[in-house]
Amino acid sequence: MNKPIPDRKKPTLAVHKLTSCSGCQAVILNLADDLLALSRLVQIVHFVEAGLVAPEAQVDIALVEGSISTPADEQRIRQIRARSRQLISIGACACSGGVQALRNVRDSGNWPGAVYADAARIDSLAQSRPVQDLVPVELELWGCPIEGRQLVAALAALLRGIPPLSHSEKLCQQCKRLGNICVLVSRGEPCMGPVTRTGCGALCPAFGAPCYTCFGPAEQPNTEAMGLCLLGLGLPRRQVAERFASISVGAPDFTQAYRRWRIPVREEKS
Repeated sequence: MNKPIPDRKKPTLAVHKLTSCSGCQAVILNLADDLLALSRLVQIVHFVEAGLVAPEAQVDIALVEGSISTPADEQRIRQIRARSRQLISIGACACSGGVQALRNVRDSGNWPGAVYADAARIDSLAQSRPVQDLVPVELELWGCPIEGRQLVAALAALLRGIPPLSHSEKLCQQCKRLGNICVLVSRGEPCMGPVTRTGCGALCPAFGAPCYTCFGPAEQPNTEAMGLCLLGLGLPRRQVAERFASISVGAPDFTQAYRRWRIPVREEKS
């Protein structure tokens, strides 16, 4: 999976955007000194947000932000894959379909007409899909947005031909290491830490707020037990389902959990 970068002056890197908000690209720009250090290790040849435009360049590493939500996205991701030795999906959109994947689990056929004056001009796919659904990827970095230190560490590993660390443990483990008071147990808040992967630094629980699944499903997430726990806190079934229908709803584990706990429309009206 991790092919060593050819030995030459500098490996080349491109940052591409599909359907997304550009938040993960903003994280890269905000790396500050780490971005300067990275620029000494690689030659960034395409990064529109930074003013570098060469979308057709052949590169050693391509970072891809955004989901496959339009026919143009499908075409572009195949071209990007063909022009890169290694491809890294960055962010919830690229790894699970992002918030756009809400269209995958809900009836969104009438939404464009409610938003746009001429819905016929909207050229979008029926579903929002992650990058790996269409092309092979060497690594996925989850998050909404990604965490800058994880990106730098992953790139450093790839440049040396070392498999990057996989961050798939549950957020609760990071909370314990940081000494955070458990939001779920101590305060009875519907925190999704038991089914969400670490990577954010347990930012929300550190400030007493519940986790919202920004980094996607953790390893072996027990969504059945999580749903029962939320019911025990007094949440109605619809709100239990909505806890899974968030930023990473396109991830199979969360899609299945949403469908498990939602109340069919015919039951809601009765």
